[in-house]
Amino acid sequence: MIKNIPPIVAGELMGKSPQFIRIGLQRNLLPFGQAVKLNARQYTYYISPKRFVEYTGISEEIIEEKIRGLGLEGRYLL
Repeated sequence: MIKNIPPIVAGELMGKSPQFIRIGLQRNLLPFGQAVKLNARQYTYYISPKRFVEYTGISEEIIEEKIRGLGLEGRYLL
């Protein structure tokens, strides 16, 4: 089960850069997650698996495969 989707995975699946995803979340332009400002220069990002699937139509199985393919499963999968 996916607990959070990293911007690099969301970007690759959408054919966009991770920077596109991060800026879209910072500006509230993408409806599937949030960016929280930690300090003057840092943000942290949350991308809801459910809302990402609803928005893109990409299945959780494909998202999980991409996360595993990038070696990120320990941080993003339960």
